[in-house]
Amino acid sequence: MKLITSIPGLGNTTAAKVLAYLGDVRRFKTSKALAAFIGVTPRRKESGSSVRGRSSISRSGHAYIRHGLYMPAMVALKHNPLISVFGQRLKSQGLAPKAVISASMHKLVRLIYGVLKSGVAFNPNFLGNRIDFQDGI
Repeated sequence: MKLITSIPGLGNTTAAKVLAYLGDVRRFKTSKALAAFIGVTPRRKESGSSVRGRSSISRSGHAYIRHGLYMPAMVALKHNPLISVFGQRLKSQGLAPKAVISASMHKLVRLIYGVLKSGVAFNPNFLGNRIDFQDGI
């Protein structure tokens, strides 16, 4: 629970819901599989070559976790530095506001998976510590 609450935007209530409904995260091989289980993956609307619609959330997974991540995603858009930058980039590309929230939910699920799988608390500067960024490669 401490690992999940280390992610800005996720509190005790959300952590309890996630742990109660998911159980052991190690049963999923990848964060992509976890996102598909919850149902926060994008679904493209295509039919042949003439009908193309906007992408939406798949909604084919665990509804209670998905409902429990909606408000934390909105909070994370304001208070989590990674998701805030991600949301601003999506808004500037013209994505609808609810689609930005759905994408933020997807990102939160991947962060939850990474934190629980690694056993290390959330660090917003994690990617900044890579050698190729430090050396300018």
